[in-house]
This record gives sequence, structure tokens and C-alpha cells, in this order.
Amino acid sequence: MMKLRLGLTLLSVSLSLSISADRTFTNCPQAWVPNANSETFEQGLGVNIHFTDPQPGEMKMIAAAGFRWVRMDFKWDATERERGHYDFSAYDRLMQSLDQFKLRALFILDYGNPLYGTPPRTEFARQAFAGWAVAAAKHFANRGVTWEMYNEPNVPMFWPPRPNVDEYIVLALTVGRAFRVNVPTEKLIGPATSGIDFNFLEACFKAGLLDYWSAVSVHPYRRTNPEGAANEYCRLRQMIDQYRPRVRTRSGSDGPSLGRVGNDDLTVSTASGSDRVIPIISGEWGFSSAWPRIDEAKQSALLARELLTNIANDIPMSIWYDWREDGTDTEDPEHHFGLVHNAYLSDHAQVYQPKPAYLATKTLHDFFRSYRFEQRLTVGSDQDYVLVFASGADRRIAAWTTSTDVHRITISLGPGTFLMTNHTGESTTSISANRQSLTIEVSTAPIYVRRDHAIAQ
Repeated sequence: MMKLRLGLTLLSVSLSLSISADRTFTNCPQAWVPNANSETFEQGLGVNIHFTDPQPGEMKMIAAAGFRWVRMDFKWDATERERGHYDFSAYDRLMQSLDQFKLRALFILDYGNPLYGTPPRTEFARQAFAGWAVAAAKHFANRGVTWEMYNEPNVPMFWPPRPNVDEYIVLALTVGRAFRVNVPTEKLIGPATSGIDFNFLEACFKAGLLDYWSAVSVHPYRRTNPEGAANEYCRLRQMIDQYRPRVRTRSGSDGPSLGRVGNDDLTVSTASGSDRVIPIISGEWGFSSAWPRIDEAKQSALLARELLTNIANDIPMSIWYDWREDGTDTEDPEHHFGLVHNAYLSDHAQVYQPKPAYLATKTLHDFFRSYRFEQRLTVGSDQDYVLVFASGADRRIAAWTTSTDVHRITISLGPGTFLMTNHTGESTTSISANRQSLTIEVSTAPIYVRRDHAIAQ
């Protein structure tokens, strides 16, 4: 896949973007603040794949880890080999596999097509792209697919010879209008930027693309701590709020229609008095276990911290990149973003050997599956993270630090006995709290804490 040849170049671009953002927008007060309508872990966990025909047992493993979404390229050149004739049979097979395990698809409408040009930058090519996209959406209508408008159009690999936001905007508007007319109930998101590219994103918003997108997707890659994405999400959310369309109703019975109301901040509400919320999706993000100073164990800890950061910052969908190792070259970082190893093991119950990151995903999902983020506790240092999740009256905690020094922290809890599980689920210990607090040891690998209800309090 073209995606895999991106290499360290794009990741360094993403890193430079994130550093620039952090320098200009730190300590956003809305970061790490709960949303009353936030999703649970089990609703928004997803993974990237690179196939339409899974191996026997593969989808079972994906579902068993807790994933509910699969993100996959929906390639134009592979599905329209003759002008105006579409063959979606490979994706029909994939959808059958997904349906079997109640997985949903996030399909990326990409890239160019030799019949029309790469990228589609002429009016003829844009109309052809939009016609193909609508045909795909109609083919899979009412099956819960989310359609993503291109992949990383802000990098040369995918928008050669160099990115051009104006060209992308014209294409995206063409597709958005075609969806509005022909498949108005299908969900369209974008722009899937490499990094959180604020200049590219703001240009899209100014042009009115939020009128057509139900979510904004970004790829927050970095080699720094994943927690740094929180301030960038906050800044992006404020930018979305600045440019998002307000919702107005045509009448009391025909529901909302979306449209921009001048250039002011006038809020035009629906009959229920609410505005359309446009969430941020972490559409692709991972850490390679072959990057310097990152091995498989550290990758698993970073995965847990990435997903915890996302859910605690109102990101309803998090797509990990990617599912399985893309090769075995120990020197190639692109081969080692996976959750499982590369070799297919047909005679094993688990047909791919899990990496620690797979175990971290499953542990996180199983521990917090029906819980929603409630608050981040203050425990003395900004480097220490203690997140509380709630399900009814029950509370569970994830705790870690970005400091390289392992140390002890004190959490204010009522008396009782608590069970602690490490982030890959291998060990569980019990610890007792005194009347006021619980003292635990934290490191860069998260630990999970829950009250032992089997012991009478």
C-alpha cells in the first residue's frame, strides 16, 4: 500500500506541526474536561487494516480485542477500471466479514485514478470522483459506513507533486454537494490530515466544508508523549466552533437543514434548541515498535496512553495504526506499527501472535468498556495523570506519569480494598486504602484500579 511507504518523513512533519501548536497553545482549560454526552470505550475503538479479504480467524481476533470500527482505503483506481463502470465486489466481501462480528467500516475515498489523473484536479476528474463516491455510498447505503474524504491530502505522497489546499477544497466541496443531493443520510468526514495541520484545517473550514462533514478527522502522529495532543484538540475544537454551520429548521416538521448564517456568531437553533456538534476523530495514530527508544513493551504503554488521552478529551472515535505488522525487517519502522506479528498461524487459536500492544488494547477495553470519563484528579504534578471513569455508581481509575522517575502518588478515595491491573492485564494485586486515600506507584506504563466489591466494606 502507498500508505506504508510514507516512512519517517511524514511523521517528522507531523511532529513539527505538533510542536508548533504546543508552543502557541498550551494548557487549554478545556483539555481533560468531561463531556456529559461522551462515548464509552466500546463505542469508538477502531483499527486500520490493509486488506479486503481477511484470513480465517483474523476478524475474530480484531473483534476480541474490543474494536468496533475498521478503517480501510476505498480505492478509486481499484473499483473504477473503466470509466463509469464500478466494481465494489472486494468491499462486498469485506463488509460481509465485518458484519459477521458486528464491526463497522470507515472507508477512505482515495486516491487518484489513471483514467482521470492523480490527484483529481480538473473539473472533469472531480465530477468523476464525486460520481464514483456517490455510487459507492449508494451501494453500501444504510449499513453504518462512515465515508472519509481522502487521506492526508496535506502531504506530497498523496497529493503530488505538492499539497494544494485550494485544490483539495474544490474536490471536497464537489463530493460534499453530491452527497447532500444523492445520499443525504450517509456520513461524510474529513480531511484526514497528517498531523493536526491548523493552516490546512482552517482553510477547509473557511471554505464551508463543515457544512458537509459530520466530523473532523486528523492524524495526531508524534514521537513525543501522546498527552500533548490534548491542547491541540482543544485548539482545534475552538476553531471548529468558530466556523461550524449553525442549524436552522425550515419548518416544525421537516427537521433541520444545515447552512452558514452570515459571518457572525449568531446561533440559529433547531426546535430542540441545540446546535449541531461536529466532533474530532483521531482517524489514524500509532507508534512503531521499531522507532528509536521504543520497543514492543513501550509501544503497548503508549497505545494505552494514546487511547486514554483521546477518550478523556472527547474524541469519540480512535483508530489505531495499524492492525498487523506489515513486514519483518527489523530496521524498517513502517513494518512495526502493528498489534500482532506478521506471520499467519493457521493452526493456532489466535491466528496472529499478539504483541503487548494487542494485550493492552484488550485490557483497556475489558476494564473500561462501559465506563465514561468523569474527571482528571489533581495529585500534585502536571506530569501525573489520574483519570476517573464512571459507570453508574461504580468508579475505575487509570493512572500513569510522563516522568521517567517511578514514584508514588496519593489518590483521595474512601476506605476499602482495591484491585490493580497493569496495562497489559498480566498481573493483579490488591491494596487497601485508609480512611482518606490510596497510595500507589506510577510509571510511564498505566495501571488500572477498581474497588474489590467482593470484599465487604
